[in-house]
Amino acid sequence: MPRVSELFFKTAIVFLILGIAAGLQMAISGDHGAFPAHAHINLLGWVTSAIFGGYYALNPQKAARRIAMIHYWLYTVGLVIMLPALYVMLQGNPALEPVVAGGSLIVAAAVLVFAFVVFSPETARSVSGVPSVSR
Repeated sequence: MPRVSELFFKTAIVFLILGIAAGLQMAISGDHGAFPAHAHINLLGWVTSAIFGGYYALNPQKAARRIAMIHYWLYTVGLVIMLPALYVMLQGNPALEPVVAGGSLIVAAAVLVFAFVVFSPETARSVSGVPSVSR
């Protein structure tokens, strides 16, 4: 499995654990005010990271590109900035809204990088088996 796939899958599991912990905290406390953060942790952290990992596992030529690791780090840093700030903001600290916005912009940039990866051409193999660049 490509390294970037493994990183996305491992990161997804960390966010799954955090999402479950946030859900348990809300259930135990009876305060469900942070449910949007819980949903973002699960959807952006767990599900989307796992989908990215699956895409790269199915496209090892694209996973081998440097831009795939840039995508991973940009997306992960954006989530690490955005999600805790969102959770705390929803617990009654509106001063964190600019931090949430900044993290969101980083995540959006990472999604655009992923779109570039998806829509960029793959390296094709010629009839002789020697790689050639498709255009």
